[in-house]
Amino acid sequence: MVNGKSILVIDDNPAILTAVKICLGGTFERTLTLTSPDKALATIAQEHPSVILLDMNFSLGVNSGQEGMMWLTAIHRRFPDTPIVLITAYADVRLAVRALKNGAADFVTKPWDNDELIRVLKDAIDKAGEVIPLEQLENEHVRKVLSKCEGNMKRAADLLGISRQTLYNKMKS
Repeated sequence: MVNGKSILVIDDNPAILTAVKICLGGTFERTLTLTSPDKALATIAQEHPSVILLDMNFSLGVNSGQEGMMWLTAIHRRFPDTPIVLITAYADVRLAVRALKNGAADFVTKPWDNDELIRVLKDAIDKAGEVIPLEQLENEHVRKVLSKCEGNMKRAADLLGISRQTLYNKMKS
């Protein structure tokens, strides 16, 4: 069991919610469920789940994943430290990549493998709890800015608000 941890599962299919609840019963202290994402933001604010498992489609006959992407963005914007794992029966690689770029911790397809689902959820919680050293964050940011500036050192230094010499020194370390 992940001590003291809770999960919020949001899926419009009651059978999926029951199956997930049974699957995760011995893993999480509490498993909260919603059949609609409409109350998700209020529930997250009140319950502070350790991880969220969010379905991608909520309207009957719609399987584009757009609803899930919209809710992913809304939840991630308001609760950026809460990992969100997306789940869908209608997966494609482009949707998964887009979800990850938009802040999803991971992506699971239905039907899922119980052990894999548990591993993915635990990994999402572990990764969200990691503390990245400031120097590593700074180096990644400097590389990102340099890439955006296509290697133009002056422009990158200006964007970063540092001198070119300081930027050179940061690149050496």
